[in-house]
Amino acid sequence: MASVTKQRIGKYTYLYESVSYRDELGRPRNKKDKIGKIDPYTGKTIYTPEYCKRTGCAPVQFNGHSSEEAPAEAKKYAQQFLDSVKCYGAYWFLRAISEKIGLWDILQQAFPDTWREIFTLACYLVVSDKPAMYCEDWLVENEWLEVGSMSSQRISELLTKFDETHRYRFYRIWSERIQEQEYLALDITSFSSYSEQITDCEWGHNRDNEKLPQVNLCMLYGEKSRLPVFQTNYSGSLSDVTTLECTISEFQAVSGTREIMAVMDKGFFSTQNVNTLIAKNVRFLVSVPFSSKFAKQFVADEREDIDQISNVIHTSDSPIRGIHRVYYWLKSDFKLHVHIYFNPEKAVKDRNELYGYVAKLKDIAAKDPDNTKYKKDIAHYLAMQKNNDAEGGVCICVREDVVARTLETAGWFVLLSSHIDAPQIAYDVYRLKDVVEKSFWKYKNCLGLDRLRVHTNERVLNKTFVAFVALILSSHIHNVLKTQKLYKIMTFDKLFLTLAKLKSASISGHRFLRPLTKQIKDILKAFHVPVPVG
Repeated sequence: MASVTKQRIGKYTYLYESVSYRDELGRPRNKKDKIGKIDPYTGKTIYTPEYCKRTGCAPVQFNGHSSEEAPAEAKKYAQQFLDSVKCYGAYWFLRAISEKIGLWDILQQAFPDTWREIFTLACYLVVSDKPAMYCEDWLVENEWLEVGSMSSQRISELLTKFDETHRYRFYRIWSERIQEQEYLALDITSFSSYSEQITDCEWGHNRDNEKLPQVNLCMLYGEKSRLPVFQTNYSGSLSDVTTLECTISEFQAVSGTREIMAVMDKGFFSTQNVNTLIAKNVRFLVSVPFSSKFAKQFVADEREDIDQISNVIHTSDSPIRGIHRVYYWLKSDFKLHVHIYFNPEKAVKDRNELYGYVAKLKDIAAKDPDNTKYKKDIAHYLAMQKNNDAEGGVCICVREDVVARTLETAGWFVLLSSHIDAPQIAYDVYRLKDVVEKSFWKYKNCLGLDRLRVHTNERVLNKTFVAFVALILSSHIHNVLKTQKLYKIMTFDKLFLTLAKLKSASISGHRFLRPLTKQIKDILKAFHVPVPVG
């Protein structure tokens, strides 16, 4: 007589049909055949097709299908699961850090109708180095906010849905968020455009030496928080000197009574600009070019005595020398602080490079005296006279006096400040200005703004604003990577490649997260981002 027994193997319980009989010698024996198993999720018995055929029992249903059809149904659900898999790491990470620095709430306050789209497009610029037209394809692969289509046409429409009022509301709230007193580095970059419909695009001094109309972008960047604070656009025909007063006035109007401490490169130095900064009671630190006579004079005065241990200035590389002097501006009673620095290693390097370049010019001039590419430098550094006894009929001599004058300032630089009287502090503050230059580099090379692929002023202003939001996020990420010393093990791009491994999927209305790798956990811990729950 047959009986059914159960045996648990792993997570399944299998069913066996047991039949007793006697062999040829009359000894009792038992024969077992597997006839099915118990589904661990539903508790239902699933019989094998052979057993159903032999006994005539009805096959057990599996989600509305017979047990014979179950493999096909399983494949269907597996395919649905695979189709629902999306990258989740970038969204979780960028949303968490935007909430941490206050960006998430400020965007909602300043742009109540479009903040989701602005945040999405800004995050795309941070993660991807492709043009904005590919944002829609990127969203297909990532779990994100409900923003609908982000096609090229939709993005163009988005760039007309907010205006100056919204942008300045954001700048005001954002500048209040960064409340600590800090130095604001100021610099200008330019964006070129192929469009002839952008009225702010004008021919001017292009910093990339390109023959295209351009828009100038001026930015203030917090050197303590290392986050962008404010930006504004100007016509391409305006110079650094012209835009300074406008930028300071505009930011003061946005930020209210907040005190500004501007750190600027030598492109902003002029008598007019220093007078403006003094009149507006703006604290400043500016590099002085050697086209200024008083900078050259200070170098000449300190040349003999600056190389002393007491004048050592510590840097991230080899130490340099620095000394402080008081200077009364334009022979007035207004006292300014002059810091004169000498880098002996750079002086040697500059000398070697100049010697090598002049030697190269001599070789070029001997072979081709009328070389158009080097004609100006040949005339500057070399003296050429006809001499029938010389090789080629030309005698070439180096203008040693010109070389000497060029090297007078090799390795030297001068800073002028309204309030900093310590050479070490002045040096440290000025070097932090690099965050501005790096941010502009990221604008052009990482955020897809090497060319303004838009055709109206409004879209130009709004696209550069979206990039400004992206820059806030990328700046914070770079700051943490640096302070946590993560650059030793990963780059900015590697961080997002690692986060892309965190994926989500859904089936039958249930959402799942793939297990987090150790690298992802380490990233979230370094940025104080909580671990997501599935």
